[in-house]
Amino acid sequence: MRQTRKHLIDNIEIFKTQLLAWSQQFDDVVWLDSNHCKQKYSKYDAVLAVDAFTSIQTDYSNGFNKLKDYQNTTGDWIFGYLTYDLKNDVEQLGSNNFDGLEFPDLYFFQPKKLFLIKGKKLVIKYLNSVINEWQDDIKCIETYSFDGLQKVSDHPIKIKLRTSKDEYFNKLDKMLYHIHRGDIYEANFCQEFYTENTQIHPLETYLKLNAISKTPFAAFLKVSDKYVLSASPERYIKKKGRKIVSQPIKGTAKRSDNYVEDQALIQQLKTDEKERSENIMIVDLVRNDLSKTAKKGSVKVKELCQVYTFKQVHQMISTIISKVKKEVHPVDVLQTTFPMGSMTGAPKISAMEIIETLEDAKRGLYSGAVGYFSPKGNFDFNVVIRSILYNETNKYVSYSVGGAITAKSQPLKEYEECLVKAKAMREVLES
Repeated sequence: MRQTRKHLIDNIEIFKTQLLAWSQQFDDVVWLDSNHCKQKYSKYDAVLAVDAFTSIQTDYSNGFNKLKDYQNTTGDWIFGYLTYDLKNDVEQLGSNNFDGLEFPDLYFFQPKKLFLIKGKKLVIKYLNSVINEWQDDIKCIETYSFDGLQKVSDHPIKIKLRTSKDEYFNKLDKMLYHIHRGDIYEANFCQEFYTENTQIHPLETYLKLNAISKTPFAAFLKVSDKYVLSASPERYIKKKGRKIVSQPIKGTAKRSDNYVEDQALIQQLKTDEKERSENIMIVDLVRNDLSKTAKKGSVKVKELCQVYTFKQVHQMISTIISKVKKEVHPVDVLQTTFPMGSMTGAPKISAMEIIETLEDAKRGLYSGAVGYFSPKGNFDFNVVIRSILYNETNKYVSYSVGGAITAKSQPLKEYEECLVKAKAMREVLES
């Protein structure tokens, strides 16, 4: 069904930009880029899938079973996304908040053309029907005239808050009330920043966001008129063979240009009791989720509260692994862990119920996942955070940020943390 060709790349950074620019002619595009971050569990440096041969689009109703059928039927590489609102398929929940983006709840496609980059080696996997195009495509890509970064938008962009600062504090008080009453221990509370009647240049916006962030799970997704421009630092979940890896993030600190101050911020994050307790609660939640499909005794914490440094922030990350049972379908691993613990809370269902009542916007693809399945049923998905979402037809641009609320949360610090997380997106859009 697919044929493989190999090609050596002279200048990888130039080629990656040319490849991504060339891909814009297609309606279906998924670009995943590790930005050369050292990731123990990553197989490729970058991946591009374009041009849908088949696809699936659905709302949340029976969404995971539909995805399972599609993955079984294709038996091939498929790329796409899961929105946060697939929670309504997993549990008896609803999503009734305002939605300016209108992304379908689930979308995957089988690409005609697939590019896998590792170092300077490019592996091309084309469907048989288009394999005779690969050499012409490479020539076109390597001579592709890309004029460089243009304006993000032709007009000034003014960002609005869906939730005012005062409303944020009021809602946080209500969240803390639920925590102190014992309804939940922790919840990820998010707010939306948006602009209406605005047109942006998606590729230029992504390239600028990626340039100032350089995160290991960056993604550019295009589905017709809808775009995801993601500088995500977080892996949701990966499957290789029977091994499952989940790497939740909980705990954020700003960067400093001063080396001594920056090191002090790392140490402060490492020893912050509140941040560590956030992380450990989610580790316990992930362990519980993974145990639903794991071979008995195989769930292990490989890293606990490890601090990693990115261009914009320091992050506290834990790594949990398991060995999945032989009879478990790959989609079942996603269904039993979705939505990811880092974006929900504990207990998970109660946290999601309370989140829905307090947040002012439907999350949609924010705090969902972008990724792929391989023909062998392996997969890798990021968490859609630090991301700009764009509906070109609606002329609606949105990014959301959030943080884990616990009994030790101080509302002003939580709000300031949101602004730190939002800095890169705002900088790119308003520059």
